[in-house]
Amino acid sequence: MDIRSFLSRIVQLEIRIRKAINTQMHGNFSSVFKGSGLEFSDLRQYHYGDDIRHIDWNTTAKGHGTYVKLFKEEKEQTVFFLIDTSASLLVGREQISKLNTLKEVAGVLAFSAIQEAGHIGFCAYSDKIEKFMAPGSGKKHGYRVISELFKLNPENTGTDIKSGLRFALQTLNRKSIVFVLSDFLDEGYEDLLKAVAKKHDLIVIQVHDQTEINMPNFGIIPVYDPESRTTSYINTSTKSFKSLLVDNTSRIQGLKQMCKQWQADYVSVETGKDFVPALVKLFRVRR
Repeated sequence: MDIRSFLSRIVQLEIRIRKAINTQMHGNFSSVFKGSGLEFSDLRQYHYGDDIRHIDWNTTAKGHGTYVKLFKEEKEQTVFFLIDTSASLLVGREQISKLNTLKEVAGVLAFSAIQEAGHIGFCAYSDKIEKFMAPGSGKKHGYRVISELFKLNPENTGTDIKSGLRFALQTLNRKSIVFVLSDFLDEGYEDLLKAVAKKHDLIVIQVHDQTEINMPNFGIIPVYDPESRTTSYINTSTKSFKSLLVDNTSRIQGLKQMCKQWQADYVSVETGKDFVPALVKLFRVRR
């Protein structure tokens, strides 16, 4: 697939999502990528009935009267994609890898964000930072983001979700919508993911392949590990292998539950499956 075919598919998918949301909501989804918070605008003297929580005590203490803070709605929001490009993402069926699935998901979301005039950026990581584009505004910048997402070709094969999350926390100074896209085949990243949820508006998108949770009994088969670049033989009929599939299912459910506790949005997508309904549901919930 070339960049034109990729962009054409992204546009078609985004149109499907927009039509579905407009029909179900009887309106548009412009608020999904808009700022949901308030930012300080000005001061004025306190009037009877004003919310006392908005009193600016520092100004009031100067003795020139009681003043309250005025706020205005944030009209634009920074949308940032943190995308895992480690070798485990190369797994997939029907010529569609987990990485290609995440590229399409991120591309669709980026295209939607462009339409709403937000600031868009991304970071791709493996066990190092593979590619970073600082958030910027404008359609030209937005299309560059989509183009770079399409061209992602990671150098390293390892996984270090912690490094990606740490980079996002250090780089994004203001509250942003942060999409973390990964298969989450790593350990010890939970505290940093929770920190992102506290500081930003977190949306977790977890990709998986059916073979990771429901592989038929093929007997003894060769399995290639793209991260360690080694091949080993496993017996798919053993209890230990079946328990591994159960562990993968538990991992998916565990991450979903953590996101619920942190008030973060969670989306699960599967290679080879239509992910539009999952994104429509995400937009509907956020609306």
